Amino acid sequence: MDKPSTLLVHFDKGSAAMANEIKADLEGSDVAAKVEAMKRAVMLLLNGETLPTLFITIVRYVLPSEDHTIQKLLLLYLEIIDKRDAAGRVLPEMILICQNLRNNLQHPNEYIRGVTLRFLCRLSEPEVLEPLVPSILENLEHRHHFIRRHALSAISAIYRLPQGDQLIPDAPELVERALASEQDASARRNAFVMLCLCGTERAVAYLLSNAERVMEWPDLLQMAAVDLIHKVCRPPNHRADKGRYIKIILSLRSSPSTAVLYECAGAIVSLSSAPTAVRAAAETYCQLLSSQSDNNVRLILLDRLNELHTSHRDVMVDVVMDVLRALASPNLDVKRKVLDLVLDLLTPRNVEEVALYLKKEVVKTQSGELDKGGEYRQMLVQAIHACAVEYPEVAGSVVHLLMDFLGDTNVAAAVDVVLFVREITETNPKLCVSMIQRLSDTFYQIRASRVCSIALWILGEYSLSLSEVESAIATIKQCLGDLPFFTISEEGETTDSSKPAQPVVNSVTVSSRRPVVLADGTYATQSAATEAISTPVTPGSLASTLNLRSLILSGDFFLAAVVACTLTKLVLRLEEVQRSKVEANKACTGALLVMTSILQLGLSSYLPQPIDNDSYDRIVLCVRLLCNTGDDLRRIWLQSCRQSFAKMLAEKQFRETEEMRAKAQISHAQPDDLIDFYHLKSRKGMSQLELEDEVQDDLKAATGGFTKETDDANRLNRILQLTGFSDPVYAEAFVTVHHYDIVLDVTVVNRTKETLQNLCLELATMGDLKLVDRPQNYTLAPESSKQVRANIKVSSTETGVIFGNIVYETSNVMERSVVVLNDIHIDIMDYISPATCADVTFRNMWAEFEWENKVAVNTVIQDEKKFLNHVIKSTNMKCLTPPSALDGECGYIAANLYAKSVFGEDALVNISIEKQVDGKLSGHIRIRSKTQGIALSLGDKITLKQKGGS
Repeated sequence: MDKPSTLLVHFDKGSAAMANEIKADLEGSDVAAKVEAMKRAVMLLLNGETLPTLFITIVRYVLPSEDHTIQKLLLLYLEIIDKRDAAGRVLPEMILICQNLRNNLQHPNEYIRGVTLRFLCRLSEPEVLEPLVPSILENLEHRHHFIRRHALSAISAIYRLPQGDQLIPDAPELVERALASEQDASARRNAFVMLCLCGTERAVAYLLSNAERVMEWPDLLQMAAVDLIHKVCRPPNHRADKGRYIKIILSLRSSPSTAVLYECAGAIVSLSSAPTAVRAAAETYCQLLSSQSDNNVRLILLDRLNELHTSHRDVMVDVVMDVLRALASPNLDVKRKVLDLVLDLLTPRNVEEVALYLKKEVVKTQSGELDKGGEYRQMLVQAIHACAVEYPEVAGSVVHLLMDFLGDTNVAAAVDVVLFVREITETNPKLCVSMIQRLSDTFYQIRASRVCSIALWILGEYSLSLSEVESAIATIKQCLGDLPFFTISEEGETTDSSKPAQPVVNSVTVSSRRPVVLADGTYATQSAATEAISTPVTPGSLASTLNLRSLILSGDFFLAAVVACTLTKLVLRLEEVQRSKVEANKACTGALLVMTSILQLGLSSYLPQPIDNDSYDRIVLCVRLLCNTGDDLRRIWLQSCRQSFAKMLAEKQFRETEEMRAKAQISHAQPDDLIDFYHLKSRKGMSQLELEDEVQDDLKAATGGFTKETDDANRLNRILQLTGFSDPVYAEAFVTVHHYDIVLDVTVVNRTKETLQNLCLELATMGDLKLVDRPQNYTLAPESSKQVRANIKVSSTETGVIFGNIVYETSNVMERSVVVLNDIHIDIMDYISPATCADVTFRNMWAEFEWENKVAVNTVIQDEKKFLNHVIKSTNMKCLTPPSALDGECGYIAANLYAKSVFGEDALVNISIEKQVDGKLSGHIRIRSKTQGIALSLGDKITLKQKGGS
């Protein structure tokens, strides 16, 4: 990204001595010295110097030079200098250069002629151009295409001047004749563009007369033809010939130029909303998507396809498999956009085909040949998850494959897989039995603590039959190994309860010993041992199955508490399905042994950190529950958890449905709008595409598709007063904020009775803002106004400030006058928009982002929900916390907010507030982001807005 930098450069301003030195070099005969002198003169002029004494010297000693470099610098000099006086009249000395320009236009050297014609495109003084017109027209018939090309450009520029139709009244006719006989591609393009701008009817006639030969045109001319069709087909122009234009566009779809194909696709959609036209545009975009290797081009094409999907989803459904082929790109941003687009195009008709394609992509990630294969696999898992949730019938074909990745080294991907398994187990009861069996078989492969915790919850909740319960208990005991986790011997010898009688191949015993003092005051040695693998182990070996044991011995007592809760649920369910009380009591005893062993390990001094209080209380609760079980507690443990999970899924589905409804476009038609009944029209001579287009237009008219509401009040709010009414120069700016730039349309009014010379709007910026254009000088007549446009590039989401002044000169006062402008503050709210993300993604980003801004709550609002809604409205963010979690009156509230900037930056906000005894709210608002700017800017915005209720 472009960052502003400061560099101190020494530069001598123009002085009389320097002007004399340049003048001496120009008067000399040394060509190299003349070139350097001209360069210095041009640089001084660009830096604001006038150098009025150089003009006559240049006319005498530089104009006659035949050197190409000097001639090019001369034209640049002539372009820069002021050609009018304070009253707006052309300077008399400008007539001196006309003869030289006429000689250059008749010069035998093609380069001199060409650059002179190109220079004339920059002149706007009719007094200088008028004597040159005959020479310009003569160059239209020159033998060299380079001269003809620039002659056409010069004629176009002159004719578009305010008095251009008087200088060359028959310019369109001359250019049309030249176009008919021209063979050079660039010259034909310049001639056609001139007709498009100055003689649209002639350009249209030429296009329609050559409609059958458009495919033979060069790509430059084809692009100009597409632009012309864009221009003339805007309603209500040329509606009768719209079908002919669309046929030309469709014929250009076979052009070998990718630029022409891209423009054709955009033109088709803008001209017609018929399904046939939209399908042609979508197919063209997909063709370019598969043929282009540049990732930026692919991202742009995906944006265009996404726009088509917004308004023509039914048509886009047919090209979903073509879009999926773009997953072959190695870029993750492209893959992510493809998957997001495809998931919005799912239908019962294509979901199985899409799921099968995604399944093949998952298999490809196992080879290890893909760069960032783990991240790509995580994206695929999330996409398949979305498919299966919306269309449960495809879950059976993919879930068993995904369960092989529960032990993935990419923890995020493994978490996504186990969350997918958990949701499908609840929403698709037909797959529950096979998934529970597969989970029991593959549980030993899991290496991440969080994945183990979720997998254990699934086993505890959905193991319903006797065989499933017994298999789950056996799996957990196998992964825990022999108990206890460590032994104490008074003789000081260490025994490993998890080590088998025969040594394990490719493994070594890692043991740790420390002396402890027993209750009776004697010394003993405490030890714990696990298996450390020196070489890769085979699945099913002892070292590879003790995943729970190794995690618990590493100090993960939260997982130990989950193990205790799962065993408790399994034992309680076993008591319901097991007829033999002996077997049930045996399982209960085994579970109690596991829990007491965990408590023994947690309370011992072997581990650096003892067991935490929450995990200890949870395990003790499980022990008491197994020793004395009541019906109410049994119902809570065996039913309530699953019911809560089902309720959470239902609420999630409801929120997603509401968001889809909110995104749906709502349009309203006025009751007196005209509806054109195409059924009553004559269909003679109309193609199928035109008939479809008529239908679509009628539908849009009936549903308000053509209605565009303009908020004039909002436009007025964008106008900022920059100076006072009593200032000699009044200025106001209309601010237009685009995604990546800001446009200031500044109206400058001369409120004096004098002419203001060299009036310049000087702007500067603070923050990640950058001026694009160099300020220009203007001459403002008494009581007249001028529109000045300034473009400012925005490179990041950060509150910025634009400040500056207006500088001008008057004939009475020799010094420059300055009017200081009011500051323009750029609001961060223009660059962020509400977005959604999964809770897991939010927590991961919260832990990853390093910039945090903590804002204390200081507000007069006394209702916590009202304050939350006020913050959401003020920050333009989305509340991720479900409404059910915010229900009730408990005196405190905690919520997560999320937004995304146009630059792809994430903004995370956590609100934690509590109502005090006196009724006031207290707490903090924490903002986290990857960049400092967005965190500080959002904090300032919240601090400014949180006090009021509006």
